[in-house]
Amino acid sequence: MFTGLSAFPLTPMNEQGIHEHEFARLVERLVEARVDSIGVLGSYAYLSGEERARVAKLCVEHAASVPVVVGIGSLRTRDVLANAESAQQAGASGVLLAPVSYQKLTEDEVFGLFETVCRSLSVPLCVYDNPGTTHFEFSDELHGRIAQLPQVRSIKIPPVQNDIAAAQARVARLRGLIPCDVTIGISGDPAAAMGLLAGCDAWYSVIGGLYPETALALTRAAQAGDAKDANALSAALEPLWALYRDFGGSLRVVATIAELTGTVSQPCLPQPLQTLQGDARKRVAAAIDALQLS
Repeated sequence: MFTGLSAFPLTPMNEQGIHEHEFARLVERLVEARVDSIGVLGSYAYLSGEERARVAKLCVEHAASVPVVVGIGSLRTRDVLANAESAQQAGASGVLLAPVSYQKLTEDEVFGLFETVCRSLSVPLCVYDNPGTTHFEFSDELHGRIAQLPQVRSIKIPPVQNDIAAAQARVARLRGLIPCDVTIGISGDPAAAMGLLAGCDAWYSVIGGLYPETALALTRAAQAGDAKDANALSAALEPLWALYRDFGGSLRVVATIAELTGTVSQPCLPQPLQTLQGDARKRVAAAIDALQLS
């Protein structure tokens, strides 16, 4: 479950609740495409505990035999534990945990969080290293400590440098500190090809949640060691990567694409988040027309 393409579908919702039929169809599309795993609740901070439990249950129900990884992060450890329990009760194959906090955490506090959560788990855990959201930067040494915990099976790292030697050195440095059965996955869609070619085992992909065939083609090329094809496939998506850079990451861009293509209804993001409007929305429309993604 922590290798290959882990596709993260959008959780379409408004202030009245989750668009359950639309979410189920997104999950079913990933099953049809044969992704390696499905990740949900990457943007968990906007959902209540009850909503999160419902999303986990819906995903497992519609994922068939595809493993489901559920995000369980929260400000309080007690809430993380509650989220972990609801994910396990839903039948999740694994969980994803980022050390989110209002106050910046220390390394000992982060280790304590993972240690406490691992004691309550019966499923594998992926460490989500996401400094852009958590404002906490893992040291490689801390990753090494946490990776020794019994339930830890993967580390989801931030984007690597766009230089193969530097990226390989980054992955090798971390690989030397963690057990051999703990995988390393890349996040940040524009860095996927570089990360996989540098030795990452998995791509935790946002665009894969909407266009799984496109993401799978890139993943399989990189897994086969075909750097030319993997880099070409990523380069072809540069209009999309440019939108990520210009509009604060992947979430608003992918949600806007989902609305424009009729995959979800409008609005599909919880307030105060909004999809892109005006000239920005026109740019997204032009990009998806040019890319001809299906």
